[in-house]
Amino acid sequence: MDDPSSSGLGNFHRVPHGIPYSDSNEGDSDSFESLPPPIVDFDQYKVERFLQAPMCSGMKTSSNSDDNSESDLDIDPISPDLPTSVLGPSSLDIISLPNRAYDKAEEIARRVWEAGWTVVHHSHLPKWLRDNDFLIKGHRPPLNSFWACFKSIFRIHTETGNIWTHLLGFVAFLGVSVSFLVQPTIEIQWQEKAVFSAFFVGAIICLLFSWLFHTVYCHSERVGRFFNKLDYCGIALLTMGSFVPWLYYSFYCRMSPKIVYLVLIFVLGTACIVVSMWDKFAEPKYRPLRAGVFIGLGLSGVIPAMHYVITDGFWAAVDYAALGWLVLMAVLYILGALIYACRVPERIWPGRFDIWFQSHQIFHIFVIAAAFVHYHGISEIATYRLSFGDCVETE
Repeated sequence: MDDPSSSGLGNFHRVPHGIPYSDSNEGDSDSFESLPPPIVDFDQYKVERFLQAPMCSGMKTSSNSDDNSESDLDIDPISPDLPTSVLGPSSLDIISLPNRAYDKAEEIARRVWEAGWTVVHHSHLPKWLRDNDFLIKGHRPPLNSFWACFKSIFRIHTETGNIWTHLLGFVAFLGVSVSFLVQPTIEIQWQEKAVFSAFFVGAIICLLFSWLFHTVYCHSERVGRFFNKLDYCGIALLTMGSFVPWLYYSFYCRMSPKIVYLVLIFVLGTACIVVSMWDKFAEPKYRPLRAGVFIGLGLSGVIPAMHYVITDGFWAAVDYAALGWLVLMAVLYILGALIYACRVPERIWPGRFDIWFQSHQIFHIFVIAAAFVHYHGISEIATYRLSFGDCVETE
């Protein structure tokens, strides 16, 4: 019979530490083959090896260095205490599962560490970031980096929906405006392009300032306050720009009321912008005041609308002045502002709308819908008005 030591296994001491097995053959000195085969408890072995695994990849253990001398064995790199001839391929896959799970967890932790931040609870936010007490989890902490703020666009947090709703709206209106303005002059004259540009510029600036604010307001208190003011200015500019085409075409041949109402809307819009510059205007307790100011600015359009109804009649206003579309736009703006002011639905179910379908996101969607409704309305009134040709002097 061959000497077991000649096979390179020594005294068969390749059973891992902690597995009960003895190679002593007391009472049977002439028959090595009579020894029972080693019993390897692989479940116990997996647990022990996982607990003994180094916490960081790349660390060397003493057992690894000792095994390097036994180069004639095919040693599994994950489980160096057992040769593959004992374990077998299927056993190696099972034993390596905990290590692979650990490597995966380490990779996830590495990615989180590279991102540099993780979402936090509302109670962990500084006071200047606590805008909505009904959004409990998923907030961004102060990032103090514009690059980190812009990278957060692609992360999931309480502002993700607010950013993307107006970012996509911004891209959409940018495309619509470019498509309109590049039309040949024979189809759309430069006067019409200039009038519609007032609306396009207001919508684009409003949506641009909005998604920029929601992206960077967690940078720092100073940056957040500055972009918050820009956000409110954008709302005022959108309202002012929306009135220009409607007043221009509704009072197309009546210069005096057209100028009066244009001046009125610009004065009121400028007043809203001035109020928006007040630092306390952005505080959470003034949320109803903010909604009221912009609702009031929008409702100022009731005055010229009533003027048109009185002078031309209700159905003429509906058919020729796009009054129906104007009313629908106003309803969408006002409803969205009320939802924003009342903070519904998160007020009713705190914590359930932390990421999606919160009041501010709904408000954003209503703003975009109202802007497209208004664009359709002023397109119809412009088409009708221009079909009559130039004004005839009646005075």
